[in-house]
Amino acid sequence: MQKFGRSLLVTAALGAMTVMAQAQSFMTHHVRDVVRNGQVQANGSLPQNQTMSLDLVLPVRNQAALDQFVADVYNPASANYHHFLTPQQFTAQFGPSQADYDAVVQFAKMHGFTVTGGSRDGMDVQVSGSVANVESAFHVHMQTYKHPTENRNFFSADQEPTTDLSINLWHVTGLDNYSIPHPLLETKAAYAAAHGIDASKVVSNATTGSGPSASFLGSDMRAAYYGSGSLTGSGQNLGLLEYYGTDLADLQTYYKNVGQAYPNNVTVLSTDGTSTSCTYPSCDDTEQTLDMTQALGMAPGLASMTMYVGSSDTAILSSMTTHSPLPTTIGCSWGWTPADPSTLNPYFEKMASQGQSFFAASGDNSTWKATGKSAAWPADNAYVISVGGTDLTTSSAGGPWQSETAWSDSGGGISPDNIAIPSWQQYSGVINSSNHGSTTLRNGPDVSANANFTFYTCADQTSCLANEYGGTSFAAPMWAGYIALVNQQLAANSESPVGFLNPTIYQQNATSPSYYSANFHDVTSGTSGSYSAVTGYDLVTGWGSPTPALVSALSGSQQQQNPDFTIAANPGSLTVAPGSNGSSSISIGAVNGFTSAVTLSASNLPSGVTVGFGTNPVNGSGSSTATFTVASGTAAGTYSITITGTSGSLSHSTTVTLTVSGTQQSSFTISASPNSLTISRGSSGSVTITLAGTTTGAVTFSASGQGSGQTVSFSPSSLSGAGSTTMKITVSRNASRTTRTVTVKASGGGTSATTTVSLTIH
Repeated sequence: MQKFGRSLLVTAALGAMTVMAQAQSFMTHHVRDVVRNGQVQANGSLPQNQTMSLDLVLPVRNQAALDQFVADVYNPASANYHHFLTPQQFTAQFGPSQADYDAVVQFAKMHGFTVTGGSRDGMDVQVSGSVANVESAFHVHMQTYKHPTENRNFFSADQEPTTDLSINLWHVTGLDNYSIPHPLLETKAAYAAAHGIDASKVVSNATTGSGPSASFLGSDMRAAYYGSGSLTGSGQNLGLLEYYGTDLADLQTYYKNVGQAYPNNVTVLSTDGTSTSCTYPSCDDTEQTLDMTQALGMAPGLASMTMYVGSSDTAILSSMTTHSPLPTTIGCSWGWTPADPSTLNPYFEKMASQGQSFFAASGDNSTWKATGKSAAWPADNAYVISVGGTDLTTSSAGGPWQSETAWSDSGGGISPDNIAIPSWQQYSGVINSSNHGSTTLRNGPDVSANANFTFYTCADQTSCLANEYGGTSFAAPMWAGYIALVNQQLAANSESPVGFLNPTIYQQNATSPSYYSANFHDVTSGTSGSYSAVTGYDLVTGWGSPTPALVSALSGSQQQQNPDFTIAANPGSLTVAPGSNGSSSISIGAVNGFTSAVTLSASNLPSGVTVGFGTNPVNGSGSSTATFTVASGTAAGTYSITITGTSGSLSHSTTVTLTVSGTQQSSFTISASPNSLTISRGSSGSVTITLAGTTTGAVTFSASGQGSGQTVSFSPSSLSGAGSTTMKITVSRNASRTTRTVTVKASGGGTSATTTVSLTIH
């Protein structure tokens, strides 16, 4: 996601915003590579009077602050730990301003659109209008093209959209239909055809289920992974992401056939006007019905299960992050390929900040690839819990777990969308030579559950089937239901939901072998595509499937879950003359029962300064005296020295400000005007950097963060007193469209100062 800064002042002259000289680009891209690179040629245009439905998405405010909040809310050492936001609190802190939202609504109406939905809390404005309206508002031509891999035409804008708003929008959904969402389920017949074998030879291992032909029911999955406990998901609200509606008669048939009570707690909600009904053959509700049976089988006592139906991914997630009651655990069993993988980042990060768990099926076509049925998204998003597939055997019908191997078509691998490796996958030992994961990109899946052709399904107002369907689409709603049990227990303990699960389970599993062995079934055999299940984390089954104990581990006291430590310096600032020394006490605070040893180190030391520690390492809840020795002749100035404590995979830092006394030092600040800049590729732009305060000697300027290919120069290159310099940024013709934070640094006279400029490249 990119940083969003300026806000629009809505005045009586609002209508003038459509005649601004420079059109504003979006912060994501919309045009597919095959269109942008000319790999497909237009074969027609959409009729000017054809109606289109779009979703205009506004960006979050203060992206850096949101990133930090999400990191803190899952950091047990932070004061914000598990202090989740409500949708209204999220809007107040990070959502669009009322003025910006009103401006977008007015913009849509001025261009002839009808506003059909959306909300400020949802960060979107849903509209409908003609192709002519779309082309006028977004400065594009809507054309049709022959799909390069599918036997159909698709439509797309011929170039990136722009608007005459005075603010950047995040995204507009609905400008193409290149990728049609598909359910992540598989039939034995399709599996056999893909592997060149006879369907009758596809072994499903359906020998211990309590359904017809020994097939597994949702209740069998509950018995295998949770056991005979009393938690049912009571009081909890679960959501399912769906692109088509359903016929609840199919769900009722399932419960009637298996002799179980129909829960009658399902709501089907249209998020953007999409029909909530589904009648075969024009609509197939197999995926929708099985999602419900797996979630309800795991958590039969849910207060509500809402199926969020839509044709727009942003509209669905907008509703999921604002609907009351808010679903705190969500299953997604669909896959699709967006033009820009960052499109849904604001919503996934919002979910994490609101304590919502989003489980996405990892796919049913083995190793992840960039496109086609093996595409990874959304399961490789960094704020999504990716669920892989296994082949489960239970000890008896409705009995406990007995054994598990990797399912041979489980999706997983290294992010083909180039999602950077998250911090929680960087714990020592998670990625290793055995699992062949990436140390720079996101790996998946994170967890797994049964996905083999062992299930009982009812759909399409026809006869039900046993052992015909499989796929990770069964596993994702299972996990969503499982976490409803955890959240029920947390609520009984007056604690908040578990939320985004990955930071917790990766830390615990990587640092505590006993925690891992007690709470997960480590699947160590079986292969899918390029990867095999191995001991520990792997790229077929992740950490494995849950044991009944995981409910207690995740819902128990925080002291048992997340041992950690804090580090602090007292005093936090020192003044030391050359040839002498000073000291500060470095204190280690125990969090959640932490008792391990912490090793101290110092970095960012200026020449002539050394740091020694009286006690090192320090036990939890202990302290050490840090002595700062300043050699004779050390240059006078003020320096920020970092003191870091490390214990296993845990690491925290504090800063000691050291002032080396001597001659008068420079004392200045710098500022940038403007502090945000939009530059087209192959062009240049300028910013004025103003220096204020006192200086001793020349102050020079430098910049970082502009990215490779961009050049930065200053004129003049240095200042000997208060004044200004012009910073010129030249953007390469081959640069990617993105927004970067450029840090400008001024140095001289023993001190330095920085400011930032938001650089948008389009």
